[in-house]
Amino acid sequence: MHGPKSARRKHTDYGLGLIEKQKLRYYYGLMERQFRGVYERALKRRGVTGETMLQILETRLDNVVFHFGFGNTRAAARQMVGHGHVKVNGRKVNIPSYALKVNDVIEIKDSTVSRQLATKSLEVATSRAVPDWLSLTKDAFKGIVMRIPSRDEMQPIANEQAVVEFYSR
Repeated sequence: MHGPKSARRKHTDYGLGLIEKQKLRYYYGLMERQFRGVYERALKRRGVTGETMLQILETRLDNVVFHFGFGNTRAAARQMVGHGHVKVNGRKVNIPSYALKVNDVIEIKDSTVSRQLATKSLEVATSRAVPDWLSLTKDAFKGIVMRIPSRDEMQPIANEQAVVEFYSR
């Protein structure tokens, strides 16, 4: 009588959009306001809003540091950036949401603590491949953003079109 319902309620369009948005938010570790800002920025740019939104998320500094393997998780990569272990084009950047551009050089600060953290993470991340749109030099703790990723290079875990529809209502 009070057990699990055999006939679960169907999700509404709103509910499905919300689920997809939350998937992306948690995947990239963003708060609602930050995520909304990403959507607003994608809306202003040219091109397909959903794809542009994913490109903005993928080219954030914390995400790229994660892809290089300098951080085991996106949260660890975010912390590395926040604690000042990462340099972009030779300057210390401690803003995880820093938007990277093509030909930006990301490197780990030349200090023992920073290098130890990166070495430990790189050992664990050997099974993960660095995406084609990034180029990594492991021994120099350096990486370069070769180009902005295309739709098929990102393998999103959520339907970004549902997210765009969710925000555009």
